[in-house]
Amino acid sequence: MSATEFRAIVVTRTEDESGARIQSAALTTVGNDALMDGDVTVAVEFSSINYKDGLALMGKPGVVRVWPLIAGIDLVGTVESSSDPRWAAGDRVILNGAGIGESHHGGLAERARVSGASLVRLPDAVSASRAAAIGTAGFTAMLAVLALERGGVTPDSGDILVTGAAGGVGSIAIALLAARGYRVVASTGRGAELGDYLRGLGTAELLDRHTIDEAGKPLQAQRWAGAIDSVGSFTLANILAQTHQGGVVASCGLAQGADLPTTVMPFILRAVTLAGINSVQAPLALREEAWGRLATDLDLELLDGLTAIISLEDSFAAAGRILAGQVHGRTVVDVRR
Repeated sequence: MSATEFRAIVVTRTEDESGARIQSAALTTVGNDALMDGDVTVAVEFSSINYKDGLALMGKPGVVRVWPLIAGIDLVGTVESSSDPRWAAGDRVILNGAGIGESHHGGLAERARVSGASLVRLPDAVSASRAAAIGTAGFTAMLAVLALERGGVTPDSGDILVTGAAGGVGSIAIALLAARGYRVVASTGRGAELGDYLRGLGTAELLDRHTIDEAGKPLQAQRWAGAIDSVGSFTLANILAQTHQGGVVASCGLAQGADLPTTVMPFILRAVTLAGINSVQAPLALREEAWGRLATDLDLELLDGLTAIISLEDSFAAAGRILAGQVHGRTVVDVRR
């Protein structure tokens, strides 16, 4: 392979004889001429497998918007060249979201060309592999924790509910909250299997997810000072109905559905705040704040315990497992392997 060629997982879309569109992904070799516009070229070292990546790699719609596209919504690596004055060759950088893996070539490749405007400097205290383990999942979790704090939710306010607790966002959210003294209740459908894992992250109590995933009353007994929800639909509606006066719910996912079957009653009768978390379009100042907090607040040795590192070729099997709900914690891809 020449210096201008590199390995990448590329998502393509074709049409069959009936005209139906078929999306697929494959590990292949591409040239520098395949890279998209950008002012910084990065030698990628690590990426990760998130739920969005699972959809893209398994040929599911909803994530990739242009074809062909290199998958991967995270990347960590070293700048090879830059026309952005903020960055120079040799700088260590992180990129989460910002359209990569969706509308711009992403991080499941040995090289990327991206906009320097969204890059964040790799903190000195965080290794490249650990930064990839944090990835979009941990970045999103930190944004959600910041939203709770800005809404005035403190450890003394009461219990914090985290849904999708065994996933990447949920796992890191629990660790972050527990480290700051919050009492965390973890909602999961795999309590018997993963109870010890969740308690090891700092969970104080487990909640069977099925107790909050069906239609409920618009106002219910107040249970939560705040919540971080990656599920949506009836689950989010019930959380809002159970949130304390003045509480904050950070919404960052839609695993159950994109609908929200609720009323205005939690908002106007209990002054509940629903804070939307958009990790893809987060402005640079917020990105830097979140990564600064991750570097100081997250127990990196604990992170190691919930991380698996795989090769680029193994990404497809990992994507299948994450869609099947068989993964907990974080899956890092060493793209050089």
